[in-house]
Order: sequence, then structure tokens, then C-alpha cells
Amino acid sequence: MAREPIQTWYFTLVVVHLEDRFLLVQERKYEQQWYLPAGRVEKGETLLEAAMRNTIEEAGISVIVEGILRVEHTVMPRGNVRLRVIFVARPEDKTPPKSKPDEHTLCAGWYSLKELDQLSLRGEEVREMFQYMASGAPIYPIDLLTIEGAPFKNYRYRW
Repeated sequence: MAREPIQTWYFTLVVVHLEDRFLLVQERKYEQQWYLPAGRVEKGETLLEAAMRNTIEEAGISVIVEGILRVEHTVMPRGNVRLRVIFVARPEDKTPPKSKPDEHTLCAGWYSLKELDQLSLRGEEVREMFQYMASGAPIYPIDLLTIEGAPFKNYRYRW
């Protein structure tokens, strides 16, 4: 008996940090609240490519992805699946975040944990992620994500 394929939506979220500040974007949708650079992965795009693209489109800055904070896999009520990869990144250079609205977001900026109280956040998960990062959260290597069939590195582990 053939199984029916499971529809899966892939998303990336990017926690971009600069010293003790974090990058947030003011969204055009979701009641113009503040959130991380984030979005759906487009057809033919890797998760890493989507993370970098979403950050450029939404915040106007290029980033260097340093690692992975978490991978989330959720079965939705209708049986489809949502997979979110939360990346950690830093700005590639000193380009300031966007300050003029466009089709993606209204603006972007750097905020400390204390300044979050002044913003209308899309969800408390933003504060939780920033606090987690500020407390020294483990950041997993970016090569945790790879294409199927990629060779395994020859590390020497002591068991």
C-alpha cells in the first residue's frame, strides 16, 4: 500500500548578534510587530542560503552564519509538518540595518535585552532566544546540516 507524501514547510530564523545587541525587523504583516529575520525556504534553495537571503531581504545586511541554535520539527494538526532551523549569525560588515520600508519589512535595528520591553514582539520566543544566547547557549556546528550522501569527516573520537 502506497503512502501519501507528507507536506513539509521549511523555515529559517536567524539570531544575529553584535556584542550585547540583537537584530530585529519590524514586519509588514503580523500587525507590524518585531521579529527575527525569518522566512520560508524557496524551491531549490538550501536552508543556509534561505537564512542568508531572508536576513538580507528583511534587515538589509549580509551575515556570516556561525552555527545552529536549534532545529524544530512540528507535526501540525492537519498532518503536515513544519521544520524550522534557528541559525546564529553575526554581521559580515558594518552596514547598518535598513531604515526605509520595502516589500519585506518596515525597518530593522539592533536591540539589547533591556530594550525589548519597548517593542511589540511577535512572540515571547524572541526574548527567550536572546536570553538563551546571552546566557552562553551551545551553538552547534553549521556542518550539522549537509546534503545527503556527503562524505563523513574523519574525526578521531575517544569512546
